[in-house]
Amino acid sequence: MQTVSSVLDSISGVGRDPARGGYSRGVFTGPEQSLREWFSAEAAGRGLSVETDRNGILWAWWDATDSRDGALVTGSHLDSVPGGGAFDGPLGVASALVAVDLLRERGVQPNRSLAVTVFPEEEGSRFGVSCLGSRLLTGTLDPDHVRSLTDADGTTFAEASRAAGLDPAHLGRDEEAIRRIGDFVELHVEQGRGLIDLDSAVAIGSTMLGHGRWRLSITGQGNHAGTTLMADREDPMIAAAQVVLAVRRIAAEQDGARATVGRLQPVPGGTNVIASRVDLWLDVRHEEDAVTASLIEKIHGQAQKICAFEGCRATLTEESRSGTVHFDGALQRTLGLALGRSFPGAPTLPTGAGHDAGILGAVAPTAMLFVRNPTGVSHSPEEFVEREDADAGAVALADVLEDLL
Repeated sequence: MQTVSSVLDSISGVGRDPARGGYSRGVFTGPEQSLREWFSAEAAGRGLSVETDRNGILWAWWDATDSRDGALVTGSHLDSVPGGGAFDGPLGVASALVAVDLLRERGVQPNRSLAVTVFPEEEGSRFGVSCLGSRLLTGTLDPDHVRSLTDADGTTFAEASRAAGLDPAHLGRDEEAIRRIGDFVELHVEQGRGLIDLDSAVAIGSTMLGHGRWRLSITGQGNHAGTTLMADREDPMIAAAQVVLAVRRIAAEQDGARATVGRLQPVPGGTNVIASRVDLWLDVRHEEDAVTASLIEKIHGQAQKICAFEGCRATLTEESRSGTVHFDGALQRTLGLALGRSFPGAPTLPTGAGHDAGILGAVAPTAMLFVRNPTGVSHSPEEFVEREDADAGAVALADVLEDLL
């Protein structure tokens, strides 16, 4: 039987990013498509029946009954942030495959069907909307809006999905897929430092922090860098720099808040050109949704003041928003009982990251397992999981699935 690490080793060369380090596996790009093909082959090699639904979600089925409705579902994603680590997403997929091996090795005879899933564009790194596949499935995104989303090269989601073999006309809420999900359990690398200090290989997720993404466009006057006097400039880059600092200050004044400008893009982007526009992407998070809204209001108001002083204009556009999620209490208790055999005293931890399990919680009971990350670093090449902990996570997932099957 394969270990989780050996499964991950088989894809360690896919999507390596020589410029950023780590991996860049944007949805519907060559590396991500290669991983989808890899998953289909791994699942088929285990006798699982693989299909792709209308929103590009992969389902690998271990059919135990004539009906797939109310199935037990597990899985994660294979796309990455730019320059991401090796475990964010793929650990959950690899662990699910190994968990199937463990269940069969134990002689488990399921009483309901089991599916291992791969959700596309969980990170939102190409088209700007996180958990896009699960949001489409649950109907929380307008398909017309999704079809019109563009990446940095101007390619629309409709064009990219069509090139990947999907029909973009069929995107949207999928009642058949929703009926299939009786319970959903997602295993994921820990994205923070908690388990190393608690001396535990695994934890049960309790809540997922509310968060959203916004694009702030600051417009000024594009001009020549050499001929335009400093006093005559309406430079959106100067305003953008002040906004970045304001974001940090405003978030620091609110207990428990996180606010990040992780991407900034000047237009046209020439070295000897004063930009005509600068786009900033904001990520804002807090456990109370009203506080998140208040933070955005404060940031937008401060941006408008800064821009007015610099002779520029600011426009804020919401790209996605999710409220704080409390994972299903009964399912959490089931996980606790299952882990009590092999992992007594496994802690319960909140997460500040977003996950498909949080989106699916609107239509089915969902839960999460976290596997120890000794560095506490994620969305970075320094993200790490010990081989022994990866295997422990697969055992924990198999224990949970066995109890739920």
